[in-house]
Amino acid sequence: MRFRPCIDLREGRVVQIVGGSLEEGDSKRLKTNFETNRSPADFAQIYKEDNFPGGHVISLGPGNKEATLSALHVFPDGFHVGGGITPQNAVIFLDAGASHVIVTSYVFSDGKVDMDKLRLLQRTVGKDRLVLDLSCRKRGSDFWVVTDRWQKFTNVSINRELLNQLAHYCDEFLVHGVDVEGKMEGIQSDLIKLLGKYSPIPVTYAGGVRALSDLALVKEIGRDRVDLTIGSALDIFGGSIPYRSVVDWFAQITC
Repeated sequence: MRFRPCIDLREGRVVQIVGGSLEEGDSKRLKTNFETNRSPADFAQIYKEDNFPGGHVISLGPGNKEATLSALHVFPDGFHVGGGITPQNAVIFLDAGASHVIVTSYVFSDGKVDMDKLRLLQRTVGKDRLVLDLSCRKRGSDFWVVTDRWQKFTNVSINRELLNQLAHYCDEFLVHGVDVEGKMEGIQSDLIKLLGKYSPIPVTYAGGVRALSDLALVKEIGRDRVDLTIGSALDIFGGSIPYRSVVDWFAQITC
Protein backbone atom coordinates (compact mmCIF):
# COMPACT_ATOMS: atom_id res chain seq x y z
CA MET A 1 0.00 0.00 0.00
CA ARG A 2 1.35 3.40 -1.00
CA PHE A 3 0.28 6.99 -0.51
CA ARG A 4 -0.68 8.74 -3.74
CA PRO A 5 -0.78 12.54 -3.34
CA CYS A 6 -3.04 14.78 -5.40
CA ILE A 7 -3.19 18.23 -6.91
CA ASP A 8 -6.66 19.17 -8.19
CA LEU A 9 -6.84 22.26 -10.37
CA ARG A 10 -9.63 24.63 -11.31
CA GLU A 11 -8.78 27.62 -13.50
CA GLY A 12 -5.13 27.22 -12.55
CA ARG A 13 -5.68 27.19 -8.77
CA VAL A 14 -5.32 24.29 -6.36
CA VAL A 15 -8.70 23.22 -4.95
CA GLN A 16 -10.47 20.34 -3.27
CA ILE A 17 -14.02 19.57 -4.38
CA VAL A 18 -17.08 17.60 -3.37
CA GLY A 19 -17.08 14.92 -6.05
CA GLY A 20 -20.68 14.91 -7.19
CA SER A 21 -20.96 18.69 -7.43
CA LEU A 22 -19.05 19.20 -10.68
CA GLU A 23 -21.69 19.76 -13.31
CA GLU A 24 -21.03 19.01 -16.94
CA GLY A 25 -19.67 22.02 -18.78
CA ASP A 26 -19.63 24.26 -15.71
CA SER A 27 -16.58 24.17 -13.44
CA LYS A 28 -17.72 27.35 -11.69
CA ARG A 29 -20.72 25.71 -10.02
CA LEU A 30 -18.81 22.97 -8.26
CA LYS A 31 -18.72 22.90 -4.47
CA THR A 32 -15.25 23.31 -3.03
CA ASN A 33 -13.89 22.43 0.39
CA PHE A 34 -10.68 24.32 -0.19
CA GLU A 35 -9.06 26.86 -2.49
CA THR A 36 -5.66 28.47 -2.23
CA ASN A 37 -3.38 30.90 -3.98
CA ARG A 38 -0.48 28.62 -3.17
CA SER A 39 0.94 27.35 -6.44
CA PRO A 40 0.71 23.79 -7.78
CA ALA A 41 4.51 23.85 -7.89
CA ASP A 42 4.60 24.36 -4.11
CA PHE A 43 2.59 21.20 -3.53
CA ALA A 44 4.67 19.32 -6.08
CA GLN A 45 7.80 20.32 -4.16
CA ILE A 46 6.33 18.94 -0.92
CA TYR A 47 5.56 15.59 -2.52
CA LYS A 48 8.98 15.46 -4.17
CA GLU A 49 10.78 16.11 -0.89
CA ASP A 50 8.76 13.37 0.82
CA ASN A 51 9.40 10.96 -2.07
CA PHE A 52 5.77 10.33 -3.00
CA PRO A 53 5.76 9.63 -6.75
CA GLY A 54 2.71 8.25 -8.51
CA GLY A 55 0.25 10.91 -7.38
CA HIS A 56 -2.07 12.69 -9.75
CA VAL A 57 -2.68 16.16 -11.11
CA ILE A 58 -6.30 16.49 -12.23
CA SER A 59 -7.60 19.32 -14.38
CA LEU A 60 -11.19 20.21 -13.49
CA GLY A 61 -12.19 22.04 -16.64
CA PRO A 62 -10.22 24.42 -18.87
CA GLY A 63 -7.48 26.85 -17.96
CA ASN A 64 -5.15 24.45 -16.15
CA LYS A 65 -2.47 23.58 -18.67
CA GLU A 66 0.21 25.95 -17.41
CA ALA A 67 -0.50 25.06 -13.79
CA THR A 68 -0.18 21.38 -14.63
CA LEU A 69 3.08 21.90 -16.47
CA SER A 70 4.50 23.85 -13.52
CA ALA A 71 3.93 20.89 -11.22
CA LEU A 72 5.50 18.49 -13.71
CA HIS A 73 8.53 20.75 -14.02
CA VAL A 74 9.16 20.55 -10.27
CA PHE A 75 8.64 16.78 -9.97
CA PRO A 76 9.44 15.06 -13.28
CA ASP A 77 8.04 11.51 -13.46
CA GLY A 78 6.28 12.20 -10.18
CA PHE A 79 2.70 12.58 -11.40
CA HIS A 80 -0.05 11.06 -13.45
CA VAL A 81 -2.02 13.73 -15.32
CA GLY A 82 -5.76 13.56 -15.95
CA GLY A 83 -8.63 15.70 -17.15
CA GLY A 84 -9.59 15.90 -20.81
CA ILE A 85 -6.82 13.58 -21.97
CA THR A 86 -6.95 12.38 -25.58
CA PRO A 87 -4.39 10.85 -27.96
CA GLN A 88 -3.83 14.33 -29.33
CA ASN A 89 -2.74 15.98 -26.07
CA ALA A 90 -1.45 13.03 -24.04
CA VAL A 91 2.03 13.20 -25.52
CA ILE A 92 2.33 16.88 -24.55
CA PHE A 93 2.06 16.03 -20.87
CA LEU A 94 4.22 12.92 -21.11
CA ASP A 95 6.95 14.89 -22.86
CA ALA A 96 6.64 17.57 -20.17
CA GLY A 97 7.37 15.10 -17.38
CA ALA A 98 4.21 13.16 -16.55
CA SER A 99 4.91 9.50 -15.87
CA HIS A 100 1.39 8.50 -16.96
CA VAL A 101 -1.81 10.00 -18.33
CA ILE A 102 -5.23 9.24 -16.83
CA VAL A 103 -8.26 8.72 -19.05
CA THR A 104 -11.97 8.31 -18.46
CA SER A 105 -14.44 10.03 -20.75
CA TYR A 106 -12.43 9.53 -23.95
CA VAL A 107 -12.59 5.76 -23.51
CA PHE A 108 -16.00 5.47 -21.83
CA SER A 109 -18.10 7.11 -24.51
CA ASP A 110 -21.82 6.67 -25.17
CA GLY A 111 -22.16 4.75 -21.93
CA LYS A 112 -19.77 1.92 -22.74
CA VAL A 113 -16.13 1.06 -23.24
CA ASP A 114 -15.02 2.14 -26.71
CA MET A 115 -12.39 -0.50 -27.40
CA ASP A 116 -11.22 1.18 -30.60
CA LYS A 117 -10.42 4.38 -28.71
CA LEU A 118 -8.77 2.42 -25.92
CA ARG A 119 -6.53 0.59 -28.38
CA LEU A 120 -5.66 3.86 -30.13
CA LEU A 121 -4.71 5.45 -26.85
CA GLN A 122 -2.64 2.44 -25.85
CA ARG A 123 -0.77 2.55 -29.17
CA THR A 124 -0.19 6.28 -28.77
CA VAL A 125 1.19 6.39 -25.23
CA GLY A 126 1.98 2.76 -24.44
CA LYS A 127 0.38 0.44 -21.91
CA ASP A 128 3.00 1.26 -19.28
CA ARG A 129 2.10 4.98 -19.30
CA LEU A 130 -1.69 4.71 -19.28
CA VAL A 131 -4.00 4.85 -16.25
CA LEU A 132 -7.71 4.17 -16.60
CA ASP A 133 -9.95 6.16 -14.29
CA LEU A 134 -12.79 3.92 -13.12
CA SER A 135 -14.35 6.48 -10.80
CA CYS A 136 -17.78 5.25 -9.88
CA ARG A 137 -21.04 5.73 -8.04
CA LYS A 138 -23.15 3.09 -6.37
CA ARG A 139 -26.51 2.18 -7.84
CA GLY A 140 -28.25 -0.84 -6.40
CA SER A 141 -25.63 -3.27 -5.18
CA ASP A 142 -23.02 -2.44 -7.82
CA PHE A 143 -20.54 0.34 -8.52
CA TRP A 144 -20.94 1.86 -11.98
CA VAL A 145 -18.31 3.87 -13.85
CA VAL A 146 -19.37 7.50 -14.30
CA THR A 147 -18.10 9.99 -16.86
CA ASP A 148 -18.54 13.61 -17.97
CA ARG A 149 -17.43 15.12 -14.67
CA TRP A 150 -18.90 12.18 -12.77
CA GLN A 151 -22.48 13.06 -13.74
CA LYS A 152 -23.31 10.36 -16.31
CA PHE A 153 -23.66 6.68 -15.49
CA THR A 154 -22.22 4.24 -17.99
CA ASN A 155 -23.46 0.68 -18.44
CA VAL A 156 -20.13 -0.54 -17.10
CA SER A 157 -20.02 -1.94 -13.57
CA ILE A 158 -16.80 -2.64 -11.70
CA ASN A 159 -16.31 -6.36 -11.26
CA ARG A 160 -13.66 -9.02 -11.67
CA GLU A 161 -14.29 -9.48 -15.37
CA LEU A 162 -14.02 -5.77 -16.19
CA LEU A 163 -10.83 -5.31 -14.19
CA ASN A 164 -9.19 -8.31 -15.86
CA GLN A 165 -10.27 -7.13 -19.31
CA LEU A 166 -9.03 -3.56 -18.95
CA ALA A 167 -5.79 -4.54 -17.24
CA HIS A 168 -4.49 -5.74 -20.61
CA TYR A 169 -4.50 -2.14 -21.87
CA CYS A 170 -3.19 -0.04 -18.98
CA ASP A 171 -0.63 0.10 -16.20
CA GLU A 172 -2.88 1.15 -13.31
CA PHE A 173 -6.42 2.02 -12.28
CA LEU A 174 -7.54 5.15 -10.42
CA VAL A 175 -10.90 4.90 -8.67
CA HIS A 176 -12.66 7.80 -6.95
CA GLY A 177 -15.62 6.84 -4.80
CA VAL A 178 -17.63 9.76 -6.15
CA ASP A 179 -20.50 9.48 -3.67
CA VAL A 180 -18.11 10.19 -0.79
CA GLU A 181 -15.40 12.19 -2.56
CA GLY A 182 -14.56 15.36 -0.65
CA LYS A 183 -17.16 14.76 2.08
CA MET A 184 -14.83 13.37 4.76
CA GLU A 185 -17.64 11.14 6.01
CA GLY A 186 -15.97 7.76 5.64
CA ILE A 187 -14.55 5.52 2.94
CA GLN A 188 -16.54 3.16 0.72
CA SER A 189 -15.44 -0.11 2.27
CA ASP A 190 -17.30 -2.35 -0.20
CA LEU A 191 -15.53 -0.70 -3.12
CA ILE A 192 -12.10 -1.00 -1.53
CA LYS A 193 -12.69 -4.68 -0.73
CA LEU A 194 -13.70 -5.29 -4.35
CA LEU A 195 -10.59 -3.58 -5.69
CA GLY A 196 -8.29 -5.34 -3.26
CA LYS A 197 -9.73 -8.71 -4.13
CA TYR A 198 -9.96 -8.47 -7.90
CA SER A 199 -7.66 -5.84 -9.40
CA PRO A 200 -4.76 -7.61 -11.17
CA ILE A 201 -2.73 -4.38 -11.50
CA PRO A 202 -1.96 -1.47 -9.14
CA VAL A 203 -5.07 0.47 -8.14
CA THR A 204 -5.52 3.71 -6.23
CA TYR A 205 -8.66 4.56 -4.26
CA ALA A 206 -9.74 8.11 -3.36
CA GLY A 207 -12.74 9.32 -1.39
CA GLY A 208 -14.13 9.85 2.08
CA VAL A 209 -11.09 9.52 4.33
CA ARG A 210 -11.87 11.33 7.58
CA ALA A 211 -9.32 10.16 10.16
CA LEU A 212 -5.81 8.77 10.35
CA SER A 213 -7.32 5.44 11.45
CA ASP A 214 -8.82 5.05 7.98
CA LEU A 215 -5.35 4.36 6.62
CA ALA A 216 -5.03 1.13 8.58
CA LEU A 217 -8.58 0.19 7.60
CA VAL A 218 -7.84 0.62 3.90
CA LYS A 219 -4.66 -1.41 4.29
CA GLU A 220 -6.61 -4.23 5.95
CA ILE A 221 -9.72 -4.47 3.81
CA GLY A 222 -7.82 -3.74 0.61
CA ARG A 223 -5.46 -6.63 1.39
CA ASP A 224 -2.50 -4.24 1.31
CA ARG A 225 -3.05 -4.02 -2.45
CA VAL A 226 -5.00 -0.76 -2.73
CA ASP A 227 -3.09 2.52 -2.70
CA LEU A 228 -4.69 5.58 -1.14
CA THR A 229 -5.22 9.21 -2.04
CA ILE A 230 -6.24 11.70 0.65
CA GLY A 231 -7.32 15.20 -0.33
CA SER A 232 -9.78 17.34 1.59
CA ALA A 233 -9.09 15.69 4.95
CA LEU A 234 -5.42 16.76 5.00
CA ASP A 235 -4.43 19.89 6.87
CA ILE A 236 -2.54 21.16 3.82
CA PHE A 237 -5.95 21.29 2.14
CA GLY A 238 -7.83 22.70 5.11
CA GLY A 239 -8.69 19.40 6.78
CA SER A 240 -7.93 17.97 10.20
CA ILE A 241 -5.47 15.14 9.42
CA PRO A 242 -1.88 16.36 9.70
CA TYR A 243 -0.05 15.70 6.46
CA ARG A 244 3.12 14.96 8.46
CA SER A 245 1.25 12.23 10.34
CA VAL A 246 0.37 10.60 7.03
CA VAL A 247 4.02 10.82 5.95
CA ASP A 248 5.09 9.18 9.22
CA TRP A 249 2.42 6.46 9.00
CA PHE A 250 3.49 5.36 5.54
CA ALA A 251 7.14 5.51 6.55
CA GLN A 252 6.41 3.06 9.37
CA ILE A 253 4.70 0.48 7.16
CA THR A 254 7.50 0.56 4.61
CA CYS A 255 10.32 0.09 7.14
